[in-house]
Amino acid sequence: MLVNTKARIGVFSIALGAYLPQFPSLVPEFEGQYESFKKTLPDTVELIDGGIVTTKELAMKAGDKFRAADVDLVILQLLTYATSYNMLPAVRDLDVPVVLVNVQKKKAPDYANTDTATWLGELYACGAVGEMVADLERAGKRHAVITGVVEGGDEEVASELEAWCRAAQVRRRFRDTNLAQIGRPYPGMMDLYIDETNLYHRMFLYTKQFDWEKMWAIADHIDDEEAIRAKAQDILDTFEIEGGGTIEKVWDMARYVVAFEEWVKEEDIALIASHYDGFAQGVAGKLDSMLIPAFSMLIKQGVACAVEGDIKVAMAMSILKTISGTGQLSEMYSIDFNEDICIIGHSGSGDADISQAHKPTMKIVPVFHGKTGGGYLTQFYPPTGPVTYLGITQDRDGNFKFVVAEGVNEEGPIFTFGDTNMRTRFTCGARDFVNRWSEAGPTHHMAAAAGRHIDTILKVAKIMNVPVDVITR
Repeated sequence: MLVNTKARIGVFSIALGAYLPQFPSLVPEFEGQYESFKKTLPDTVELIDGGIVTTKELAMKAGDKFRAADVDLVILQLLTYATSYNMLPAVRDLDVPVVLVNVQKKKAPDYANTDTATWLGELYACGAVGEMVADLERAGKRHAVITGVVEGGDEEVASELEAWCRAAQVRRRFRDTNLAQIGRPYPGMMDLYIDETNLYHRMFLYTKQFDWEKMWAIADHIDDEEAIRAKAQDILDTFEIEGGGTIEKVWDMARYVVAFEEWVKEEDIALIASHYDGFAQGVAGKLDSMLIPAFSMLIKQGVACAVEGDIKVAMAMSILKTISGTGQLSEMYSIDFNEDICIIGHSGSGDADISQAHKPTMKIVPVFHGKTGGGYLTQFYPPTGPVTYLGITQDRDGNFKFVVAEGVNEEGPIFTFGDTNMRTRFTCGARDFVNRWSEAGPTHHMAAAAGRHIDTILKVAKIMNVPVDVITR
């Protein structure tokens, strides 16, 4: 990604201090289990190590470390029975979920040959889980439980932990980076309008405002021909250009992409929402004509770029790109009532990583529908198979809400006028899907990702403390 972030995960384990002098063998046993457990967490996150906690005082020290690091999530390994005071001081002052990992070392007891120390150290599917959740509830803390086993490996546990770490990356990305708003939303699309101060308070995301006059000059100083040539080749490798493409044909476009990449890094930008409604003449027209493929090159590198100034769909695109690797701007296009499928897609910038069925295409059009000017239009070709849609909206009090659905993309004809399209079948049927999705009150845009990702989105929502409407799966 052009702007990298790394989630910070607070991790600690707990055991009852009274057991340790009674059964000295538990000390090396628990130390070994805790070290092994930390190694199961993906190296894509930064671990803030709270250690093995056996007293309230040690829990307080762990809490100090977690607060100082501004952790995105806390993962707690339950080694054996422990009272809840071993946990609560470590998380009391945090506003992130606590994932309770209840993983037993051995699959099953050797009943005749198990003594108390072995039971407590290797066979205690922790009876403290309910106690921990009861006290987290009373403390107003969000929580989740994962139960499993170490012996023989446990793919479900590994998958859950990896998904939680990916979900935590969303919070860190929103906190550490900025959203660039260039221009303003499309006139009259009031569903897109937003209070940027409220956005910062509720979703941690800071908005930097940019005028188009400044953007027109963004490439004026770019004169590194080697960098421009390399980026031109990258564009040719990414897109199939109607009528054939050459480095000379995309040279100016490459200059702007190099400039935008530099700007993104300097401003720590991970999301862009833009709309141009000027006269598209001179240098303004030149930039406007190639903005769609230029922003597509940014999306390919992890920067969510939304058209029509839609900040909320930029957030949805960023979330899906972060947790799944793909994030495509979409909206309802049409319903094929004969086939009972929805046609979903969008014109403009897109994600080359979702174009798995065909290399993305680029062509010149004389006019952008409903927009100023004309120029390069890009089309992307998502694969058949499972697809996830995510919309983000707000209620009358400014609270954010996620709207999600899973469906299946099918083979078949799509529109040929240059816009990205998907033929999506939903288990509830096309008619009911449109009713249910619309009744949830999303904006008219949503983001799409290849695969099924609702379970991870629910984790993101718990971390961000946002409600979710699940439309269909």
